[in-house]
Amino acid sequence: MSLSCHLLHVLQPEEADNQYEMTSYEGAQARWCPGCGDHSVLTAVQKLLTAEQLIPEQTVFVSGIGCSSRFPHYLKTYGFHGIHGRALPVSTGVKLHRPELNVFTVMGDGDCTSIGAAHWIHALRYNLDLTVLLLDNGIYGLTKKQTSPTTPQGLKTNTQPKGSFLPALNPLAVSLGVTNASFVAQTAEWAPAHLYATLRAAYRHKGTSFVRILQRCPVFTPEVFQAAVQDPARIVLLVHDDGVVTPELNRIYSSQIHHDPGDIATARRLAEADDHIHLGVFFRDQSRPRYEETRKVTPRSPNERMSRLEEEFDRYAV
Repeated sequence: MSLSCHLLHVLQPEEADNQYEMTSYEGAQARWCPGCGDHSVLTAVQKLLTAEQLIPEQTVFVSGIGCSSRFPHYLKTYGFHGIHGRALPVSTGVKLHRPELNVFTVMGDGDCTSIGAAHWIHALRYNLDLTVLLLDNGIYGLTKKQTSPTTPQGLKTNTQPKGSFLPALNPLAVSLGVTNASFVAQTAEWAPAHLYATLRAAYRHKGTSFVRILQRCPVFTPEVFQAAVQDPARIVLLVHDDGVVTPELNRIYSSQIHHDPGDIATARRLAEADDHIHLGVFFRDQSRPRYEETRKVTPRSPNERMSRLEEEFDRYAV
């Protein structure tokens, strides 16, 4: 590591000279469809990386499978494009063995809440220091309009052409019901100021930060959330000094609730409410135990690792 990088690692972002610009984090050109909310999320993430001056070599983005899971390709950091539903197990392994790294997990609604549902639940319970982004457009986009767990009931898809049979799964309500969950928030791709502020609050939280990002798929679900985009009165902002405050949005979103993120009972009630879309930090408790602290992995040299591996193999020798 160079001396300049070492200094950036030691100093707080506000203390260090800005050596990284947004272009420092730009990877391959994003190939999402024009108008896809993923573009907005990518820009907000690059803005966050720049503001926090995260060293690219000490930052990892892990994804599963889906449109949103191409995220690691579009950032000039370390990345792991995994398999469907398995982004969180990979993130867990990275964080346990390299706890000093900044680890972000990016998943779609099908990737996280369907095949990856068990990993999602237990990752929240483990409460590792991860920043987890659920990009939720209510459809399987990469596989061309299949019903996902968050597809609105009645929405016609290629797998359920008469309309989605079941009520949509509520990722906020599920997350708030998991033992030891420590940070649950919701934001939207069409409100970039709120999106950025929420991501920054999530990154600065110590523990698993779960952020559901509402977004529209311009090809398969352009109508989902469109009413809220056109009518800001349908959105209520949750504001609190320990959550997210965006004064620049006050003129657009006049409906606001002063919500203490430490109040989990109110957080659960707000998560279940269907009269408005609530954006903000629903719950935050930084005192909850983190798995990397309760299960510390002892650092070992390559020779030590090989020796222990050989010992384990010898136990099963025939």
